[in-house]
Amino acid sequence: MADVEVRLGAVSERDAVALAEVVRELVAGGAALGWVEPPPVPEVVELLAGVTVLAVAFSGGEAIGFGYWRRYERPTHRLNADIEKLAISPKFQGMGVGRAVMSALIAAAASAGIEVLTLDLRGDNVGAVALYESLGFRKYGVLERFVAVGSLRYDKLLYARHLD
Repeated sequence: MADVEVRLGAVSERDAVALAEVVRELVAGGAALGWVEPPPVPEVVELLAGVTVLAVAFSGGEAIGFGYWRRYERPTHRLNADIEKLAISPKFQGMGVGRAVMSALIAAAASAGIEVLTLDLRGDNVGAVALYESLGFRKYGVLERFVAVGSLRYDKLLYARHLD
């Protein structure tokens, strides 16, 4: 793995902007992060400011990736949380950074008393599927042709990991 440190918690404005640029680069390259076009930097900075638990990967003091989860809001679902995004700079993919960020998120969820972590992803993201399954997530559903990118349609895969 690259020389990487993962920290939990809020990030500085500088680091948030760097992470926004990571998202923009990934989306421009076709990554399945929920945007069709690279989002404006302020939109990503605002998103990162509002998450429940944020894990940020740093290499050489530079923010190179992140992941986060949010508790479900309904009182009957608050024992559970959803991992909404995992984004790692293309320069650091395949080096264990995503695994380190996900491991930090899973540990934080267990410490917070979360019983089930869920996530979803686009069906063509085979690398992410392999990562999540290796971390104990199991597929519980598929929404066929749910994700639209222009005229293309992709399945949405639903995964969960029980922490209790």
